[in-house]
Amino acid sequence: MNKTYANLQVERCQHTAVITLDNPPAHTWTLESLAALAELVADLNAERDIYALVITGGGAKFFSAGADLKLFADGDKAVARAMAQRFGLAFEALSGFRGVSIAAINGYAMGGGLECALACDIRIAEEHAQMALPEAAVGLLPCAGGTQQLSWLVGEGWAKRMILCGERIDAQRALSIGLVEEVVATGAALEAALALAEKSWRQSPSSVAACKSLIQGARSLPPQHMLPQERERFVDLFDTQDQKEGVLAFLEKRSARWRNA
Repeated sequence: MNKTYANLQVERCQHTAVITLDNPPAHTWTLESLAALAELVADLNAERDIYALVITGGGAKFFSAGADLKLFADGDKAVARAMAQRFGLAFEALSGFRGVSIAAINGYAMGGGLECALACDIRIAEEHAQMALPEAAVGLLPCAGGTQQLSWLVGEGWAKRMILCGERIDAQRALSIGLVEEVVATGAALEAALALAEKSWRQSPSSVAACKSLIQGARSLPPQHMLPQERERFVDLFDTQDQKEGVLAFLEKRSARWRNA
């Protein structure tokens, strides 16, 4: 990719975009980097040859420590509102990425850093990683989806332990409560995430996008609403080139050549 994005390094690995958070030392988010993330996701959605994205932190210590608290030291509500809105737009864009998104949590994921990982479809954590939503300890609250995404993933009890009691958890605890899907050795998260992303290449991109929207729709809508949609989306796939290619490739015993169309 030829464009540059504030505090984000982007590399293409065949059908996967690798996004590295790059605002050392703790890869904190800024208005500029949040806007850049939303722009980057929109650009990736437009690249029909990109099927997955992996997001990780630069270096070995931090995935991301969230927002820089210095921004809120003077109590300026206009700054607070701007940051909250930008966080929401960025991570909702990430959540809405049409392909598979994987967070390779390579260290501390705190506040808005953890919320970034929560916006991804899948999370892989290195064994030394630490995760928390500590905002209430400084008179704030998670405003980038944390109260909603965390509750959905781990249940209300653990969400309350982490948010209301400020409990920090390690990678193994995160695995046991369903916050992450896999724990790997230190330094191995990116490799594991790329390997998982590569598995998604075998799936029809059109089917992945449809399935993802249905899975996420189940968070807010009841089965009696989503089940008819599921059947309709199944029929809609017959308008795609990928459906025809997928069935033909199976019958011809060859790998499918997806068009994402």
